[in-house]
Amino acid sequence: MKCPKCHTENLADSAFCEECSAPLEAACPTCGASNRPTAKFCRKCRAALASSDELKAQSQIGSSPTTNNLTTNNLPPSPLSYTPKHLADKILTSRSALEGERKQVTVLFADVKGSMELAEQLDPEEWHSILDRFFAILTDGVHRFEGTVNQYTGDGIMALFGAPIAHEDHAHRACYTALHIRDAVREYAKEVRARHGVPFGVRIGLNSGDVVVGKIGDDLRMDYTAQGHTVGFAQRMEALAESGHICLSEHTARLVEGYFQLQDLGRTKVKGVTEPVGLFDLEGVGTFRTRLDRSRARGLSTFVGRDRDMAVLDAALERARSGSGQVVGVVADAGTGKSRLCAEFLDGCRARGIPVLEGRGVAHGKSIPMLPMLEVWRAFYAITDEDTPETTRAKIAGRLLLMDEGFREVLPFIFDVFGVPDAANPSPAIDPEQRQKRIHGVVKRILHDPGYGGTRVFLLEDLHWFDGASDAFLETTVESVPATRDLWLVNFRPEYQARWMQRSYYQHLPLQPLGPEAIRALLRDQLGEDPSVAALPEMIHERTKGNPFFIEEVVQSLVESGHLAGKRGAYRLTTPVAALEVPASVQAVLAARIDRLAER
Repeated sequence: MKCPKCHTENLADSAFCEECSAPLEAACPTCGASNRPTAKFCRKCRAALASSDELKAQSQIGSSPTTNNLTTNNLPPSPLSYTPKHLADKILTSRSALEGERKQVTVLFADVKGSMELAEQLDPEEWHSILDRFFAILTDGVHRFEGTVNQYTGDGIMALFGAPIAHEDHAHRACYTALHIRDAVREYAKEVRARHGVPFGVRIGLNSGDVVVGKIGDDLRMDYTAQGHTVGFAQRMEALAESGHICLSEHTARLVEGYFQLQDLGRTKVKGVTEPVGLFDLEGVGTFRTRLDRSRARGLSTFVGRDRDMAVLDAALERARSGSGQVVGVVADAGTGKSRLCAEFLDGCRARGIPVLEGRGVAHGKSIPMLPMLEVWRAFYAITDEDTPETTRAKIAGRLLLMDEGFREVLPFIFDVFGVPDAANPSPAIDPEQRQKRIHGVVKRILHDPGYGGTRVFLLEDLHWFDGASDAFLETTVESVPATRDLWLVNFRPEYQARWMQRSYYQHLPLQPLGPEAIRALLRDQLGEDPSVAALPEMIHERTKGNPFFIEEVVQSLVESGHLAGKRGAYRLTTPVAALEVPASVQAVLAARIDRLAER
């Protein structure tokens, strides 16, 4: 089938062009049936179809999901009309740096399984209303995790994660989106069956690869060129997915393994690809939360080159134990070793019997108020994921009332913060600012608990991903620290700034890349000392500039590509390495860093 936009020949069953991603089928806006791109009328219901000019517009970002959303001149609305303002601003601010850039992305396709059969069973208006709500669910899911809706099809969408907004965790965001959509549509399907008597399900496909970003207009319309099978593969994954399931390519699975629960579906022959490809079913969230979790699963490398930094943290802990609470901020770019340094320090604290409470920001978590701070206080109250709302309220009340009976009047507010309101004793309706002050007051009283005279260590990771409410909460908390014996250890990237950093009890700890001696020790631990790998350390050092994460990822990529055989610390080179390729995980981190520089 020839693409009407770029004239590339595609496979007969293709719905989108593998070169430019333009639609190869004209979806009827009334019944959803697929038609030839040059057709003027629907072959199923005889409704008028889009003209060739309109089809060209639909090949760009932002074609319309339904006729209700068409503008007065029958052209699709611009993406600016349905993209949340904060995302639109982010794209427009950095577009000059984006245009012409190669980006690592994950492509998501989602559509209604068996849509043509469903459309034939229903009145056109009924089907139209069902799709309206369906598209709202899809769009909300994509925007929730800062993806971009690139195309609306007759019964689904194509979305990009990683372009035009670069995200180092683009594959993770796409997976979270897919799970969100799957669960939301499952609930919606119950309503559809009850009201219309028909089954309704979504199938989703994901693939990761490269695109080159083209021109980005004032209305956010974006041109791009897919590299290889980046888009076509995602479409194939969607076609292979069963209703209610999410099919991942091996390219995406490699990026999210451990962070999500995946079922290996084996290798399957896919049209257009010579060799069988690995497929995976995305089932749910996994056990990994950070890159450090993944490193632990592989086996942590030798901890080297951080003696001076550990000495700074040890000194701060001693000042806190002496009665002068401290705040230390570890700052560095991604992959430099902030989390590893903090983890090693906390292990030492636990070994000495010092209580440790942790919370962390996540890249997609800015839309979830108080997420990192709640993690800290859930640990404080010993709340687990298995606890019921009743158990959670009992743990909170028991701890607070044992400390001070005066906390009873603020319990309803605290229950609200934890998402477990007490219907029998709801919190009174008061001004949000007053509500926040009361909650912050509780935190101050907890930190100043006269019944607890020991030292606690609080770790807050990735402040650059904190939401506004967590930032405000942290500022209030920091004000209370000097009157305690606690040490608050925080880490963040250089772009994060806060007023509390001017406090006398705050210490800034910039983390430098590893020095030459530390790099040699790290690479010796990773590679071993077989003569065949003797030339690799210098090549890797030159390529990674002393970034520990980059070093480990490059070594891992050499193992996965078959250049290295054996086990960690005892590898041998099996095929020559002419040049080191940058792993996809590192490319994504670098792209996101470049975009952040463009925003400043």
